[in-house]
Amino acid sequence: MRRQWSAAAVDLIACGGFAFTIFLLNFVLVCQLLLLHPLVSALDGKPGDAAALFQRVSESVKVKKYTEALDDLKAAIDADPALSEAYWHQASILRQLCRYEESEKSYNKFLELKPGNSAAEKELSQLSQAQSALNSASNLFDSGDFTKALEYIDKVVLVFSPACSKAKMLKVRLLIATKDYSGAISEAGYLLKEDEDNLDALLLRGRAYYYLADHDVATRHYQKGLRLDPEHGELKKAYFGLKNLLKKTKSAEDNASKGKLRLAVEEYRAALALDPNHSAHNVNLHLGLCKVLVKLGRGSDAVSSCSEALEIDGELVEALVQRGEAKLLTEEWEGAVADLKLAAEKSPQDMSIREVLMKAERSLKLSQRKDWYKILGVSKTAPVSEIKKAYKKLALQWHPDKNVDNREEAEAKFREIAAAYEVLGDEEKRTRYDSGEDIDDMGSGMGGGGFNPYGGGGQQFTFHFEGGFPGGGFPGGFGGFHF
Repeated sequence: MRRQWSAAAVDLIACGGFAFTIFLLNFVLVCQLLLLHPLVSALDGKPGDAAALFQRVSESVKVKKYTEALDDLKAAIDADPALSEAYWHQASILRQLCRYEESEKSYNKFLELKPGNSAAEKELSQLSQAQSALNSASNLFDSGDFTKALEYIDKVVLVFSPACSKAKMLKVRLLIATKDYSGAISEAGYLLKEDEDNLDALLLRGRAYYYLADHDVATRHYQKGLRLDPEHGELKKAYFGLKNLLKKTKSAEDNASKGKLRLAVEEYRAALALDPNHSAHNVNLHLGLCKVLVKLGRGSDAVSSCSEALEIDGELVEALVQRGEAKLLTEEWEGAVADLKLAAEKSPQDMSIREVLMKAERSLKLSQRKDWYKILGVSKTAPVSEIKKAYKKLALQWHPDKNVDNREEAEAKFREIAAAYEVLGDEEKRTRYDSGEDIDDMGSGMGGGGFNPYGGGGQQFTFHFEGGFPGGGFPGGFGGFHF
């Protein structure tokens, strides 16, 4: 009897457990239905609940919580695959994110449920345009047509897909390529606000600061990226490349300040070779190299280096001054004066520039006077005896009576030779001439009466050659000219 009761009790307990299990399962199902109820209400059934869903989705999109919005829509579609409006919202969000293939599927699914919907068909067409524009922009970037690529990104892609990270990143790259570094910094900053650990944005923003020569800020961006990913190839290359550039630059400047000029030249050139596109930094390297080359007396190389600096920054006064100094070394007098005049105009208070300008103007003036040594064919250190000998030889060669076929040329040459001897044959005049004194009257005016080695009006000028010429003078004589 006891055994029978025990069996019945067990059966009762088993039935109770089964009933409890059924109750528990039903309770869970009811809870699921209650929780999913706002998501599964179709527009035609309970518009209020659907409206709440889509309102929540819209709010998520406004604060750029795209993942949450897509999760809500996916849950609604899983619960009710016929919920057409959810496909439309899903397609629109995916289009904004430029997830074009997924977006296209959602639009097509919506159009299956709502065929002929003009708004959806229009958005689907825009999606195709945006996708094509993004592909075109990428191809144009690769081919080097940066301006056209920017137009596609700004006027098409980001209009239809404003949340497209890929397009935003490409835009930053394009801005750097077009040297709009401030614009690149701004655009990369927006990406970092959305995701402060975006390694590509850190790299590109650092690179923009680098090309503005704001190396400290660039370094901080690279370091932050490397803390997040120590093995990131591009970040490592950018960071260590910048360190090497700064090291080479400092070495060049230190050697220049210590007077190790030839070593400084090597270091400056090594630094310039590291990144020829880094104009904001290289302008200072070119200028530093130019200064060292001027000190070394290598005028031609110095002119080239300063010209490189001025190509980058035409307003760089110091480069104009240094190039003027370099042109003095190469005896480009007019070019030196032009550079130094422009520098003086840009910096009128700098008296040191005016001093160098006066030196250049004096050199130019001296270069424009006749070189009496060259005319007589003697060196500047030639003794008086050599000067006299050269004069006698040339006077005989160019005497008009000896050049009847080219008498006018001979007369001009003869006067020039006589004028040269007038200055160089006189010790006082030669000293004044050698010192650079302005003695333009010498040999080209002679007191205002005109220089006439032949006599006959104006000043009588008689030449006497020691020992005479064989044969005693020229046949026919030449007014007052005696040997």
